[in-house]
Amino acid sequence: MRYHIIFLLLLCAARPAAGQSLADLERQLDSLLNREAVSEVVIGLGFGNNPAYGGKSTDPFRPITMKPFLSPNLSYNHKSGLFASAYAYYLLNAERKPWFEMDLSAGYDYTKNRHFLTGISYTRYFYADSSDIPATPITNEAFAYFFYRKWWLEPGLSLDLGWGKYREKLSQGAERTITGSDFNIIADVRHSFIYMDLLKADDAILIMPVASFTMGTANYYSNLKSTKYVSRSKMIEKRNNRKRGNQGRPQQEEEEITVSDNTGFRPRAVDLGVRISYLIGKVAVSPSYTVFKLLQGGDTGLTGYFTASVSVTL
Repeated sequence: MRYHIIFLLLLCAARPAAGQSLADLERQLDSLLNREAVSEVVIGLGFGNNPAYGGKSTDPFRPITMKPFLSPNLSYNHKSGLFASAYAYYLLNAERKPWFEMDLSAGYDYTKNRHFLTGISYTRYFYADSSDIPATPITNEAFAYFFYRKWWLEPGLSLDLGWGKYREKLSQGAERTITGSDFNIIADVRHSFIYMDLLKADDAILIMPVASFTMGTANYYSNLKSTKYVSRSKMIEKRNNRKRGNQGRPQQEEEEITVSDNTGFRPRAVDLGVRISYLIGKVAVSPSYTVFKLLQGGDTGLTGYFTASVSVTL
């Protein structure tokens, strides 16, 4: 159960960055420059690192490492603010099933007002059965955000709700079902630095330092069902032998164990990051780096992760 919590805390710490994707940064830049909104298709390829186990099998006593991944993606952004996207993730140096995840998202971003930004989205996560990536029951996510950008420092508030479950087959016919739910509130403060016409007349760069504080819950329920054989006493076996002959075999019973872990609503993580988006014509390059500290769980040291993407707008 400990590694379910750590993995979702890592996702939670990364969630503000996920909520502010490359397309979001581009739309913000267009809005700040008063460009006319247009419908577009964006094809991209991302690179980053992801929490993973360091060996060939899942071992709860081994620390989680960060393994690099590639992420091809495709999105459609309508000029009204509606969007849909698909992301796939390929783990480099994987021991099993390198295509470990696929995400499908749909939502709406409102970026037409110079004083604030807001949006909402839903994402469905599909995970492969891979020992490299820590298992998580969260397969659905609803996300909403609001940023006030009239001040030099732009405060923001995001709401994140995740839920889902998964089943796995264990040895000797046992089956385990893990159910999870996760609600987070993320408070952000940031500032956007925009520089135009750096190398060419049609290029621009957006640099955005961000500080975030995450509060939330982590509720997990593990239900284990297994079949076991309960040996009868010698007296019962003799009695059954007299009544039914040689039928004093062990009795087959079903065992069910339910374990719950509810952390309650509490501070969960703080992080500092820098996001950059460089646009030149229809091509965009967007690197980012984030350092975060978990405020609960077993691993509370500083952890950093890097992501970058290249995209072409059609």
